This record gives sequence, structure tokens and C-alpha cells, in this order.
Amino acid sequence: MLLNKKLIPLTLGGLGIGITEFVMMGLLPDIAKDLSITIPEAGHLISAYALGVVIGAPLLAIIAGKYPPKYILIALMGLFTVFNALSAFAPSYTSLFIARLFSGLPHGAFFGVGSVVASRIAPKGKEAQAVSLMFAGLTIANLFGVPLGTYIGHNFSWRYSFAIVAIVGIITLFSLKYWLPYLPAVKTVTLKVNLAFLLNAKLGSLS
Repeated sequence: MLLNKKLIPLTLGGLGIGITEFVMMGLLPDIAKDLSITIPEAGHLISAYALGVVIGAPLLAIIAGKYPPKYILIALMGLFTVFNALSAFAPSYTSLFIARLFSGLPHGAFFGVGSVVASRIAPKGKEAQAVSLMFAGLTIANLFGVPLGTYIGHNFSWRYSFAIVAIVGIITLFSLKYWLPYLPAVKTVTLKVNLAFLLNAKLGSLS
């Protein structure tokens, strides 16, 4: 299982997502100084990413059910890579805020779709282990990626940290294309059905 290269793209995706999510905390003083804002204002960039996760996770996950998961993961990682690259070149606080917001959109959907893919390509009885290998990317990010990104941001430029994330994203895109197998789409419940269920449940509780 550990040598199954089909799972490597998912681990790499978790690595890139983990770095960009957590490295911002250590870069706040550097970003605040470079963009001439306060550290509390720079802290809003963390909230921007979190807001992107909240918005993107349910919407993109619902859309994802209409297409083969390989293509969805490539699209999500493409979006992630583009906006992390834009973060590295953001000329102002506002542009960086927007880039962080959009870079957070694929976060939840990637892990949601990736978990399904990992379980589908894993040998029978090894589904949980396969999913854990994807989330191992987050662990590697916290142990090595985030400290390295913080060190580079402090000693060189915070922009290099996001450039590294973009490079990880590009590598992930190629690995998704060439190593992740094609799987047919799995029909999921639509947003309309979910809303109807919630409405009926609410009315039922009032009756």
C-alpha cells in the first residue's frame, strides 16, 4: 500500500493544502510589514482562507458528482495552484485577501472527493489505510512544510512560501494526470434535494 503510486497524487495534494493553510500563521508579521498593515489586519487573511473552505466545500462537492473524480481533482488542484501563485505575486492586501479566499475554495472538496477516490482504488479491506495516506500529506506539511515555509518567509520573502505551494500544486497536477486512474462519476444528491430535505425536516419538527 505504501508504494502504491496511485495514492501519491492525493498525498501531494494534502501536502500543498496543509502548507498553505497553516503557513500563514507564521508569516503574519512579515506580510504585515511588507504590505504596511497591522498584524490583526493580516490575520484576516487566515479568515479569508477559512471562508473559502466553508463556501467551496459544499458547492464544489455537489458539482463534483456530475463528473469523473479524476477530472474534478485536477480542476480543484488547478484552482488551488493558480490562486496560490497569485498570492505570491499579490501587490496589495486586497488582492492577497481575494487570492486567499479563492485558494481556500478547493480545500474541502479535494479531501471529500479524494477520500472517495482513495477508498475506490484501494484493495478490499484497505480502504481506511488508503484514505489515511491521503491525509498523511497534512501531517507531512505540519512536520516539515510549514516550518520550512515559515523559515523561508522570515529569512527571504513570504512570497517564496506561496511560490513553493504553487510548485507543489503543479507537481500534484502532473501526478494526478499520469498516476491517478480514471474512475466513472458517482451520482450524488443535488443541492435542491438537500434543501428540500432540510425544509421538510424543519416543517416536520413544527407539526
